[in-house]
Amino acid sequence: MSLRIAVRELCEFTAKEGDLDLRFTPSPTAQEGIAGHATVVARRGPDYVSELPLIGEFEGLTVSGRADGFDPEFRLLEEIKTHRGDVSRIPANHRLLHWAQVKVYGWLLCQELGFEELDLAVVYFNVMTQQETVFRERHSAASLGEFFALHCRRYIDWARQEQAHQQARNQALENLTFPYGEFRHGQRQLAEAVYRAARDGHYLLAQATTGIGKTLGTLFPQLKAMPGQQLDRLFFLSAKTPGRRLALDALQRLRQPDTPLRVLEHVARDKACEHPSKACHGDSCPLAKGFYDRLPTARSAALKERWLDQQAVRNIAIAHGVCPYYLSQELCRWSDVVVCDYNYYFDLGALLHSLTQINQWRACLLVDEAHNLVERGRGMYSAELDQARFKAMCRDAPKRLKSVLERVDRHWDQLHREQQVPYQVYPLAPDLLLAALGKAVSAITDLLTDQPEGNGGELLSFYLDAMLFCRLAESFGPHSLFDISRVEAGNGRSYSTLCIRNILPAPFLGPRFEDAHSATLFSATLSPSHYYLDLLGLPEETQCLDVASPFSAEQLHVQVVRNLSTRYQHRDASLAPICQLMARQYAERPGNYLAFFSSYQYLEQVLQQLRHDHPQIPLWTQSRQMDEAARQGFIERFQVGGRGIGFAVLGGVFGEGVDLPGERLIGAFVATLGLAQLNPINEEIRQRMDALFGNGYDYTYLYPGLQKVVQAAGRVIRTPEDEGVLYLIDDRFARPEVRRLLPTWWQVELLRLPLQVLTPEPQPDL
Repeated sequence: MSLRIAVRELCEFTAKEGDLDLRFTPSPTAQEGIAGHATVVARRGPDYVSELPLIGEFEGLTVSGRADGFDPEFRLLEEIKTHRGDVSRIPANHRLLHWAQVKVYGWLLCQELGFEELDLAVVYFNVMTQQETVFRERHSAASLGEFFALHCRRYIDWARQEQAHQQARNQALENLTFPYGEFRHGQRQLAEAVYRAARDGHYLLAQATTGIGKTLGTLFPQLKAMPGQQLDRLFFLSAKTPGRRLALDALQRLRQPDTPLRVLEHVARDKACEHPSKACHGDSCPLAKGFYDRLPTARSAALKERWLDQQAVRNIAIAHGVCPYYLSQELCRWSDVVVCDYNYYFDLGALLHSLTQINQWRACLLVDEAHNLVERGRGMYSAELDQARFKAMCRDAPKRLKSVLERVDRHWDQLHREQQVPYQVYPLAPDLLLAALGKAVSAITDLLTDQPEGNGGELLSFYLDAMLFCRLAESFGPHSLFDISRVEAGNGRSYSTLCIRNILPAPFLGPRFEDAHSATLFSATLSPSHYYLDLLGLPEETQCLDVASPFSAEQLHVQVVRNLSTRYQHRDASLAPICQLMARQYAERPGNYLAFFSSYQYLEQVLQQLRHDHPQIPLWTQSRQMDEAARQGFIERFQVGGRGIGFAVLGGVFGEGVDLPGERLIGAFVATLGLAQLNPINEEIRQRMDALFGNGYDYTYLYPGLQKVVQAAGRVIRTPEDEGVLYLIDDRFARPEVRRLLPTWWQVELLRLPLQVLTPEPQPDL
């Protein structure tokens, strides 16, 4: 099998040496880089050739690329690099990489034109001063040929190994068998649809109830499709840690110890960092010192290991003295399956999307608990600037930034003074403000270029936030709002927050889906499908599947309390009836229950009343600030044979991703529709959704709210053997338009409490 590689990728793989150095030194933008190259070329003679295509071969490896420039008069080949600040600050390992590139191009040119020797130059062009710094050397064709052969051999050895790995992997996947004797009810239906999507390069939105085995039922067919479609990578994307763990558990069950399938769990840097108090460069962190010198052996050791969860990557990294996080980043290039968070494929600087583009991978996506991608996508493409933090930062900012920051401050203060209400939406971010922010970003860039050390964290934080704000302003459209929120700070002072708030992530997420060969999004709550198709930007031809449930209506006794309101104005009157209902159910069938409420305040009100009226019932509660240990302690109260009621907030950490089968949980009370708070921001979103889709209320309130309700209810029935009860406590659950959005396998019984309760007057909406 022939091999092909670009010059830059060849040198990136074979010529990196020295330290990992992530000190923040601003580099030119893409536009500045293009302009800088053009300036250098324009200064050359009339016979100068730019973007010179070159190609050559070595032992079956084809190497190609475009050299920046060649001057035939002086027989000079140039590599042009743009930069900011003092050229001496360009790290040594970067310089080695630049020289490696021009030497490879030099050999290709000597081979093409028959030169016996050639002058080579690396030209550093300062985009700030427009000055060139030229480093020039003369090389013989023979020495360049030896250099080329050395680096080609390094790559060929690796590439042949990778070819052999891919062949062995594909053969193993062709023989892959389902780890259980048979599929669960509905699981085969899901698996067949996922396989067809991967085979045909389609997109699938699959709703499948909790307990069907969605993770295994999607991973197995995706892996089976890889050999036949010559798929390169599978990315399993999850919103939360439990989703990653479920994926790794399923992959462990699918693979045998000798299966040549490389599985990588890629985690966030703060979770992988061994020295959080140290900076990411060789002068500070010992695991950054000589990183690229030790990377090849660490990489080889890791890929021989194949199973690369977080702990395995850490063990290998520590054994070889390299940073675990950046070793994991490198392993993303070579792993068959990467299990990680959504943002590594979907956000603005996503690593996996970038690698997919650069390497032209045929990649498949599995998006776990895909209902979460709406809010996560909105967050990825939103930006905020806080005025109180900005003013505090200005007080300590370097003097050379004083004028540009004062300009931002003046325009911001003017907006602040003119705003008459606490929250206001504007058609666009004001041009004068954006211009001032742009000049501030440019000035801070120059400062950080000249003084990369010793700058305050608040300055760097503002710089990054302002860059994102300006970038999102450039792509501003109907998918976003520009709003200002004013908050009183006491002593007669108030501050505001500027926000470019994404409310429709589809324009950003849609192209990411298109760049994948196929994508399957799955969850227990993807209804109605048009809501997710519209907001996530999936293609019109996306197939929507509602997988048959493995559960029967007899397993879950669903009761809607039709004569009780949990609306804010009726909550005080609802406390006693809710407590009586919970106590009655607990007395009839003692065991473990979960109770969900719309807010901590409402939760506390019911909790206090229930403790007062029925002190014999064991109660435990979610608190506002819970660390990992506290969350685990809450879950561990749900033991087989245990009794009591756990109180939680709907939409919080205990509303999904919690597995409590059998007697660990036998019932749930949901005392809310989960509707978002009625506030100016949500009302603006409602109006925009109405303009875009004609159904603003449902898109803003009803669909997201009921998605939380169904997720919470899904904690009760986890296996085909489970039985339990579910109380939906609010009269609005009885409405036909709401009941149509509940799972089809539920058999809902309308319950009227035999109590004196508040019966709300008819409402025009929910």
